[in-house]
Amino acid sequence: MSLKPKILDLYIMRKFILTFFIALLLIIGIVIIFDISEKIDHFVANEAPLKDIVFHYYLNFIPYFVNMFSPLFVFITVIFFTSRMAANSEIVAILSGGVSYHRLMVPYYISAALIAALSLSLNLFVIPQSNATRLQFERLYVKRNTNDFKRNNVHYQIAPGTFVYVSSFSGWNNTAYNITLEELKDGRLVSKLTAESATWDSTARCWHLRKYFIRDYSDGLQDKVTSGAAKDTVIALTVDDFYYNKKTVETLSYKQLNNLIATQKMRGDANVMYAQIEKQTRYALPFSAFILTIIGVSLSSRRRRGGIGFNIGIGIALSFSYILFMKFSQMFVFTDTLPPAVAIWMPNVIFAVIAAVLYRLAPK
Repeated sequence: MSLKPKILDLYIMRKFILTFFIALLLIIGIVIIFDISEKIDHFVANEAPLKDIVFHYYLNFIPYFVNMFSPLFVFITVIFFTSRMAANSEIVAILSGGVSYHRLMVPYYISAALIAALSLSLNLFVIPQSNATRLQFERLYVKRNTNDFKRNNVHYQIAPGTFVYVSSFSGWNNTAYNITLEELKDGRLVSKLTAESATWDSTARCWHLRKYFIRDYSDGLQDKVTSGAAKDTVIALTVDDFYYNKKTVETLSYKQLNNLIATQKMRGDANVMYAQIEKQTRYALPFSAFILTIIGVSLSSRRRRGGIGFNIGIGIALSFSYILFMKFSQMFVFTDTLPPAVAIWMPNVIFAVIAAVLYRLAPK
């Protein structure tokens, strides 16, 4: 079996890629129209500049949307043009000309690889930065509620043997209330700091303590106690650590994401699941292009009585079920039922089994 690209390969690849990008343009146009109609009141009320709407929001919204629904676009593309080829008896002519079904799949694999590479590149190099710009625009002109952010009962290990507890944190003034910082050495408490409040100083990048007490424990009976009305201190904790959630991890580069996961694991931060889900999704989603391509070809390469509409209906149903399954599998991470890698890759594994069965039956 020769894998050298031939006229047939280029013909199928051109149909695949061209149909894919035409579908993207059409659906993106429709989605943007609906999104504008939904957010126009916020844009007007918050006096969002037209330049920012176009270049800061929608120009960065497109890569995010394309990547999120790329499985749907790939599946519909394959179903649509392959069904048309089958309806026009092109598939039958190709197979009758001595080309095996497995050889027929080669241009599909190549096209899927190109789309997967595009999706992976967007995930790793483009989307994190575009998400940062898009989310900043939303905070300014759509969802102006960052000051309402609150967190309660925060426990962190900010360094080996150093633990911090915050009763509550308010985003309104970036202040942590009833903060306690404990330092342990060889399992023994050596120092404890308590303060009524700690306000983040963004200029000096330190915490401004109010009504603080510091107790240093010695080996003997004498302990050193220091107190005061105010004090500036630097610890391995910044205000950003309180804000990390599902949205903010989408703005981090791959290196920053790995560093955040390592830091949050060390601290015992429950929010580490958001970073772990984001990391696994960046790789799992592009891989779906191969799986859904195989399923799409297997379902649409045979001429059916229901015509193209029947195949497209099946394709939309399966692609949406895949996307929903990807979202649903995240619940296994939130409930600590499965490790993030297992939960996020589980839809790919299940649909890969479906693809293998359909591919085996398709030539018959």
